[in-house]
Amino acid sequence: MSIKKALQEKILVLDGAMGTMIQAYKFEEEDYRGERFKAYPHPLKGNNDLLVLTQAKAIEDIHLAYLEAGADILETNTFNSNSISMEDYHMSDLVEELNIEAVLCAKRAIDRYKGNGGEEPKFIAGSVGPTNKTASLSPDVNNPGYRAVSFDDLKDTYYEQCVALIKAGVDILLIETVFDTLNAKAALFAAQDAIEELEAEVEIMLSGTITDASGRTLSGQTTEAFLISVSHSPLLSIGLNCALGAKQLMPYLQTLDAKSPFAVSAHPNAGLPNAFGEYDETPEQMAAQIKDYLDLSLVNIIGGCCGTSPAHIQAIADLSKNYKPRTYEH
Repeated sequence: MSIKKALQEKILVLDGAMGTMIQAYKFEEEDYRGERFKAYPHPLKGNNDLLVLTQAKAIEDIHLAYLEAGADILETNTFNSNSISMEDYHMSDLVEELNIEAVLCAKRAIDRYKGNGGEEPKFIAGSVGPTNKTASLSPDVNNPGYRAVSFDDLKDTYYEQCVALIKAGVDILLIETVFDTLNAKAALFAAQDAIEELEAEVEIMLSGTITDASGRTLSGQTTEAFLISVSHSPLLSIGLNCALGAKQLMPYLQTLDAKSPFAVSAHPNAGLPNAFGEYDETPEQMAAQIKDYLDLSLVNIIGGCCGTSPAHIQAIADLSKNYKPRTYEH
């Protein structure tokens, strides 16, 4: 079944936080290194995307836990698997391998799920993060015209990642946690190029992030402005993730619901972080807030971001199966 057809039949459930689940393993430097990078000259702890090479079983197990919780869409562990972000670890040359291996981890988890009797169609979304550089803002307060990265640099970086993800077999490219629409436009340009050149049947999901109570992205756009500025792209869905909890995200989702010709997605955090940067919202508390989305028919795809676990996704999945998806032009 195609994901477009699946979207007409039900609200699809996206998985939860990969980083939150990785933290539970309490991996140390030697775990990140594994045998292959034992003598690597730079610190590697914190490079979660590298774990698809050095702790692949753990990543696969996390994917499987989300599938068993009711996720229809798995996100690959590739949020930072691009040459710009990997420069921090001096590992830009590993981008292709990281993306391919991440997709294989997700595929193996789906095989295990089906081997255990699972029958529902499952989809793989290649996670394409924003990189750690912004094309719209200067990182130097004394030089507002300076940019740490160009549009062309970003396009080439995203293109390399998208090609690897498509060749490895993803169903979707998920351009997520967009804080700068210029970065997103480079990613969309690259994704469309990669899909066309590889003649692939791959859909594009786009998900922005509202950074605070101003209701704007980091580069200053309102939700409606963000939607308008990317609506020329052939999107499967547009949505919001990260930064805010489900309750705080509600008014911005209502804007997308009212204006978007595409499917609408949401994967909020488990509330707002506490003083220690941790997320305290329980699965039951989060699901109660998601119920408001469902009662108002705001979403087609629902999942979780920071602080969410398989328990959160199960609570959301159990709830969403009782609702019909939002209607939209398609």
